[in-house]
Order: sequence, then structure tokens, then C-alpha cells
Amino acid sequence: MKNYFDLTGQVALVTGASTGLGVQMAEALASQGANIVCLARRKNLVDENAAAIAEKYGVKAIGIACDITDTEKVEAAVDEILEKMGRIDILINNAGTGAVAPAEDITDEQFQNEMNIDLFGSFRVARAVAKKAMLPAKYGRIINIASMYGLVGNKIAPASPYHAAKGGVVNLTRALAAEWGAKGITVNAICPGYFETPLTKETLESEFFQNYARTMIPMERYGKEGELDTAAIFLSSPASTYVNGVIVPVDGGYTAM
Repeated sequence: MKNYFDLTGQVALVTGASTGLGVQMAEALASQGANIVCLARRKNLVDENAAAIAEKYGVKAIGIACDITDTEKVEAAVDEILEKMGRIDILINNAGTGAVAPAEDITDEQFQNEMNIDLFGSFRVARAVAKKAMLPAKYGRIINIASMYGLVGNKIAPASPYHAAKGGVVNLTRALAAEWGAKGITVNAICPGYFETPLTKETLESEFFQNYARTMIPMERYGKEGELDTAAIFLSSPASTYVNGVIVPVDGGYTAM
């Protein structure tokens, strides 16, 4: 029986892999045999997560501390990964933040910070990984984690910088897919809907938000742990050879309405 999603021996770099969806996706790729690099700012967390993944799945896993808003640190981190792992086949650009405030009250600093992390941060990492690892290897899978808020507006939690940055990630994905597609690298994006993470837990548990979700999500519920993983595995795998520049909402149908 053929395992279409076998990632044995490949190296996957997951940013924002200190908590939440980043850790879940790192585990998902490890479950298919990929060796894992957990990257985030907090060294203690990425080291703990890498150790747990290595033990649970029997793959090689390391933690790398890096601030993706710093170009020199990103370049140095990619060099360190190549030194320790020898290659980077898969990049999941997951690191992000989210300022919630009425647009008229958003500060310049909030807007710039969001752009710097969510949009420019994703570009910084993709640029370094492509240049140093994927273009020389003529192979790569880049998955940018955008958001359904990168495709639509919303009326419940004003977050204009987040919408702008994630919308940027969506079209950056298309631009990189067009540029690198002939060079063996596919670039796609996943747009998650409402998933419970340490960042969103408090909001999603409120009665007000749950009522809103039942109205706005055709499946009338939030995403459960693991429901993002299969999209990440598919786009990371050799099975998605001809899938390039695609934006995949995993949102229970939110953006269908």
C-alpha cells in the first residue's frame, strides 16, 4: 500500500512552534516521518517541544530560538539549521500576532508590528530558506499560514492590521509561487478559521462569540485540534506536486458565506 504522504528523511522547519497550531503542525509532519526544526523566540519552549516530538515520533528534532523580525538572526538561524540538519525541504511559516482594536484607535506601532511579524516575517524566512536551501536543491514546499481574515473582513473583533497583513500573506504566496514554481518549489497558503489556541482561547470561550460562530460558520462550531494538520501534511508532501499558488481555507465554510 502506497503512503502518499510519507515524509521520511525530509526536514521541516516550522516557525511559531512554541505553542498552539505551530506545535500541532510540527507533530503532524513528524507523524509522517519528517525531521523537525521548531523555531520561535522562546528557547526553552522550542527545546521542550523538539525533545517531546523526537521522543514521541522517533525523528530528529531540534529547537532554534529566533526573532523573525530580525533579518540577520533569520539568516543565521537558517545557516545553523543547514549545519545541523543538512537540508530544509519544508517550511511552514506560522509565526504571527494579532492586535484587536477599532481601526480609528490602532497606533502606527501596532500596524507596523503586525506587518513586520506576519507579512515581512514570513517573507524574511521564505527568502532565506529558498536562497540557502531550496533553490540549490531544486526542491521545496513552502506553506504560509495566513487566515480566513486575509480573505474577508469581520464585524465582531476589529483587527484591521491583522486583516491587512494576512491579506498580504495570501498574495505574497501567489507571487512566490509564480516566481519559484519552475524551480521545484511550490508555495501555498492555508487560511485557518477559528481554532482554539492560547492566543484565542479566552475570546472563543465567551458566550457572545459562540453565538456569533453558530450564525457565521456553516458547520456551527470551531475547528478542533488536528483539523488543520491534514492540509499541512498534504501541502508538505510529494503528493501535492502540481499544487502551487493555492489558498486553502480550513474554516468550516466561514468564507463560503
